[in-house]
Amino acid sequence: MALNLGDIVPDFTAETTEGPISFYEWLGDSWGVLFSHPKNFTPVCTTELGEVAKLKPEFDKRGVKVIGLSVDQLSNHGQWVADIKDATGATLNFPLIADHDKKVANLYGAIHPNVSDTATVRSVYVIGPDKKLKLTLTYPASTGRNFAEILRVIDSLQLTAKFSVATPVNWTNGEDVIIVPAVSDEAAKEKFPGGWKTVKPYLRVVAQPGTN
Repeated sequence: MALNLGDIVPDFTAETTEGPISFYEWLGDSWGVLFSHPKNFTPVCTTELGEVAKLKPEFDKRGVKVIGLSVDQLSNHGQWVADIKDATGATLNFPLIADHDKKVANLYGAIHPNVSDTATVRSVYVIGPDKKLKLTLTYPASTGRNFAEILRVIDSLQLTAKFSVATPVNWTNGEDVIIVPAVSDEAAKEKFPGGWKTVKPYLRVVAQPGTN
């Protein structure tokens, strides 16, 4: 199954390092990040899980729940969690799904036959409170994911869901944004009474709303 942006993501039940969960119930009204791993005891994924554990306060601050997935037995997760702490200094502080039967991986289209018939590719799914897919990123096994970039994208997604703006190249939270073309100049005067800079008729730059 291929998931497209805007699709409602599948619900599922699974065993995790924090006990059994029903995904929708676990997620509640929060934003969520689900990220997959081929299996336990893989070196790149070990570094990633440690980094997400360190960044969890940043996800919490944004109202985002994080959950990992590995196509391996729950009985193996405990030793991997210990290895992650030993290797990265971080204690796992979010659930890690045991997806040994590949049920969740197949639901989310995380197995790409041209790469491997059995192992999940290393995908990231950002899910909104409406249970719709807002972002997906897929990395090869050889390249570690950049979770600072994922936080940056979440900042953009949350901002643009609330205001009629888009974020420009390399934008980070607090920087100027772009008024979306669907908003006329007349409507923009009401939405952005402080004014904006017109670079081109279709490119109107304004201070990030909601920062004061």
